[in-house]
Amino acid sequence: MDRDNKVSITVIRRLPKYYRYLGDLLRKGINRISSQQLSKMTGFTASQIRQDLNNFGGFGQQGYGYNVDELYTQLGKILGLDKSYNAVIAGAGNLGQAVANYKGFEDAGFKVLSLFDKNPKLIGLKIRDIEIRDVDEMGDYIRRNNVEIGIITTPKENAQDIAEIYMKSGIKAIWNFAPADLKVSDEIVIENVHLNESLFTLSYFLNNKSDYSRD
Repeated sequence: MDRDNKVSITVIRRLPKYYRYLGDLLRKGINRISSQQLSKMTGFTASQIRQDLNNFGGFGQQGYGYNVDELYTQLGKILGLDKSYNAVIAGAGNLGQAVANYKGFEDAGFKVLSLFDKNPKLIGLKIRDIEIRDVDEMGDYIRRNNVEIGIITTPKENAQDIAEIYMKSGIKAIWNFAPADLKVSDEIVIENVHLNESLFTLSYFLNNKSDYSRD
């Protein structure tokens, strides 16, 4: 792929769905799939799928379709899933513990090394063998352990302070669950997961079923 040609964020956000379905196909022992068949599974049109994948090279063959294992492997590389990443979580409340408890992240190469919190009642406890440490230790811990991803599950009022610590400590990417729009440097990759906004969007769809398109 020519990196001078920027890929649309909407295309990038569809890649994980393709990757997930291809993984399901592999586990079922299916080795070949057409764009039409993949369309029925994903809900995207066959033309859209072909256009999306053509952004990254020619994976399919006319009359044959896609080799599932090859496409799955290549999408994994495009998504960076052929590497492993160290992560920490700031905020060891219910949401932070839930994220730490999800083994699927580690299976995909994302290893949560530690949680951090300011609540003395939580410090020293372990969530799935992941220790909760004092947030005051977080910066030094990140620098010592080659942590690349910082996860924020704190209340809104603490989120920017945590982001500042992450930036000063050398974090390269932030996964933010706090309901706050964080200010970070251009070098930091940030992905916001605003649960309320997602729920409010669901509420709109629930109450306006005829006013939107699924495309």
